[in-house]
Amino acid sequence: MFGMSGARGRVVSPELVGRDDELARLVAVVSTSPAVAVIEGEAGIGKTRLVAELATRSTGQVFVTGSCRQIHEPFPLGPVLEALRDVSTNLRKTSLSPVAGAVRPFLPELATVLPALPEPLDDRGAETHRLFRGLAEILAALGPAVLALEDLHWADAQTLEFIDYLASVRPAALSVVLTYRREDASPRLMAAAGRWSGGPGQLVLRLTPLDAVATATLAATMLDAAEVSAEFGRYLCERTSGLPFAIEELLALLQARGSLVRRAGGWERRTLDELDVPARIRDAVLERLGRLSPAARGVADAAAVLQVPVAEQVLTATTRLDPTEAVNGLIEALGSGLLGEQRDARIGFRHQLAAQAVYEDLAGPARRALHDRAADALAALAPPPLGQLAHHLHEAGRRDEWVIAAEQAADQAVALRHDVEAARLYEQVLRETKGDAVLRGRLAVKLGQAAVEMLHVAPTVAALLTEVLEDELPPVVRGELRLRLGLLAHVSDDSDPARASALYLAAIDDLAERPDLQAWAMVGLGLPAPGDDPAERRGWLERALVTLERVTDPDFPVFLLGKIAMVMLALGDPLWRQVTAQMIDRTTPASSHRMVANAYTSVGLEAVYVGHYPDAAALLVEAEQRATAAGSPQLGLRVRAAGAVLDYYRGRWDGLGERLRALTDELHESPNFGIDVQAVAACLEAVTGGTQDALDRLAAVLVDAEQRHVVDLLGRPTAVLVRSALDRQAVTTATRLADHLIDLYSSHELWSLLPDALPALVQALAADARTDDAAELVDRCEQEFERLDLPLASAALVRARAELTGSVSFLLEAAEGYARRSAPYDEALAREALAAVQLESGEPGGAENLLAALSCYRELGTRRDDDRATTLARKHGVAVPGRHRGGRRGYGAALSPREQQVAELAATGRTNKEIGAELFLSHKTVDKHLRSALAKLGLRSRTALAHRLTEAGP
Repeated sequence: MFGMSGARGRVVSPELVGRDDELARLVAVVSTSPAVAVIEGEAGIGKTRLVAELATRSTGQVFVTGSCRQIHEPFPLGPVLEALRDVSTNLRKTSLSPVAGAVRPFLPELATVLPALPEPLDDRGAETHRLFRGLAEILAALGPAVLALEDLHWADAQTLEFIDYLASVRPAALSVVLTYRREDASPRLMAAAGRWSGGPGQLVLRLTPLDAVATATLAATMLDAAEVSAEFGRYLCERTSGLPFAIEELLALLQARGSLVRRAGGWERRTLDELDVPARIRDAVLERLGRLSPAARGVADAAAVLQVPVAEQVLTATTRLDPTEAVNGLIEALGSGLLGEQRDARIGFRHQLAAQAVYEDLAGPARRALHDRAADALAALAPPPLGQLAHHLHEAGRRDEWVIAAEQAADQAVALRHDVEAARLYEQVLRETKGDAVLRGRLAVKLGQAAVEMLHVAPTVAALLTEVLEDELPPVVRGELRLRLGLLAHVSDDSDPARASALYLAAIDDLAERPDLQAWAMVGLGLPAPGDDPAERRGWLERALVTLERVTDPDFPVFLLGKIAMVMLALGDPLWRQVTAQMIDRTTPASSHRMVANAYTSVGLEAVYVGHYPDAAALLVEAEQRATAAGSPQLGLRVRAAGAVLDYYRGRWDGLGERLRALTDELHESPNFGIDVQAVAACLEAVTGGTQDALDRLAAVLVDAEQRHVVDLLGRPTAVLVRSALDRQAVTTATRLADHLIDLYSSHELWSLLPDALPALVQALAADARTDDAAELVDRCEQEFERLDLPLASAALVRARAELTGSVSFLLEAAEGYARRSAPYDEALAREALAAVQLESGEPGGAENLLAALSCYRELGTRRDDDRATTLARKHGVAVPGRHRGGRRGYGAALSPREQQVAELAATGRTNKEIGAELFLSHKTVDKHLRSALAKLGLRSRTALAHRLTEAGP
């Protein structure tokens, strides 16, 4: 054949075809930093080629690329580190801060330009965060640059965490390109990609297959011809579904068969009916492979077994060839176009589909032999890539060596906070290891530790750990395993508190030598459960406090004191303040950031449900700062979720819906951590939208929460559903909901969680003519509330009694009580009820209270409440202002509530970061609100803002 481009047997298009529009849009976005471009598409669609073409057009920008691999390494951040290996020249004239030295162990190639390695930190999470900061600083120091991360559907968890982190800092001169197969993308990846939305430059490209015309054009460029026949173009498109990689493979096969002829300057397929080219690309690849020499085929087989690109010496050592044959075979395989050489001299298949086709064609014994040689070749590296090594040892049947390598790989993953990969490896080894009780016990404990750190745990993990409990284990191992199983029983999708309690109880005696874990098990026994004696629960919590005195670790008590305070809050026990004070007293700047963030988040979120909003806000601010310092996106996500819940309860709803939607997406794989967010998101949608679909979703969330035994969040959502049912005159539905919550909380002795719902429950019972039941409920609550620390109890009680008596003084007291406790929505409901009584009886103040309630409803956007209050106003001839129609409410020259909050905090001297931590907003969102506030006020500085607000007075 003549006229083929490239080396013998290689058919590659010298130019990009059919993607002109996509390339132009990419260049336009990426050239204006900061920017992000997301490229989605199936395997073989041309994502990598598009990125390569973009690199040639990115003039004036440093372009760095890294790719994810199908075989995971315990060493995370692979694609990011790959992208930065060769940038030492670009960094020679830059001045990097000491934090960039944290990257030194990960990128020895940059040793000559990086600062010294900083002193190690005690907290692994803090080490990770410092590494992220160092990587981000290096990217920023490159000047105008593009970071392309490819095949993110194979990304490890820490790479996704770094993408999250990079989205939060966004170096000004950096553009980012992310590629992945959407059909293989995890929700975690989609959430990470979604974090980049909202920036000044963003683009999402979803690549589609080429049509027949573009296929013909691509074929012509590959064949160095002016054109190919239209019939040939249609044939190629039909057989390849328009996938560029498939077109390339099929053309290479036809060329190798001698089935292409040149006519009048173009190319045609010879004798259409004689050719029966298989539709599957697998067959095309294998036929091309069959035309290689035995040496080249041997190299291709080795590359298929290795799966990922490797150094030449690893590839040739994996073959069964002598050195000369291996080199000659490698040259031929590269020339065929099946294999390709990357810029770092690593060699592998140009496309994963081709590698998979060749691998699947290998006979079992041949595969095992090649895996055996691959393991030896990788083991000779210093240091060996443990993930790859473990994979090949396993496939080669070298079980004993595999167990050692896999455990080492998992341990390395734990050290690097790569808990998902660690759990996967521990689980795999544990499943395939029988008889060795010591090994199985050690692996099971490690698996339990890693699983507890994960946001989502497969049910199979708990079943496997339970199986290991049947082995003859040392008591302390058995005890820790029971504790970990108990913790998993609480957070798994099918949570089982009774099983968890049994495991905690059984663990206590075994853990006599581990007071830290023993105290943890005691706290588990203090958790509320139906039918339990509250005094017994408190007894376990007090025992845990005593046991903690024997713990020498300075950080663990902070963590566990947070858990104890959380449970005491749920019980309304006033001792929670003393325990929280101990937690705060034992917290130092040197304390583990992860432990502190976890503890403070636990207490802060529970404080929201009990009504301690100022305490919750203060705790969550500290938790957010510690989560950031720990460099833990999972912890940061939990803190942001708790902050959103707090903002719902205290009526700070401006922009909250958008935040809740984003959090719901990010917590998709973590239902037990995400249920709080789902509940308030459904509440917000129900009260602001008022549609039946919204109410149905809220009801479904409540059912899910109760099935998961997450009962502390049920009060407010139940009240929303009860009030909505009463608005629709659905009294039976309202009383059913009310009775269920009363039975549930009374059986758990969780009277502390009733203030949120009490007025609505009494309304429902009274509407059903069950005034005696309602009065009995109020009396019982008053009796229980007296001994508990409940900020909203007083307002809730007088509001509930007002439902039975119609007392104006009770309603006024309730409204004022809610106002003092920063509960504007509850205050508005009380003022509306007060106005109804005043207007009906002719007492003064009715119109003023109704308009105040209506103003709050409109500020919050609660449509159903707005409609109800407006109807009441019309009935009594109260003039109301016109309702804002369409879109988000505009404030004109006035500051929005969020702008006012940001301005007031900025005037006190707080930085954007500090304001963001307090309001649970990103620093970019704070900056947007602050700039808007300054513009509306005609000011140019924070100093001027402080003067203006001081002059305006409180």
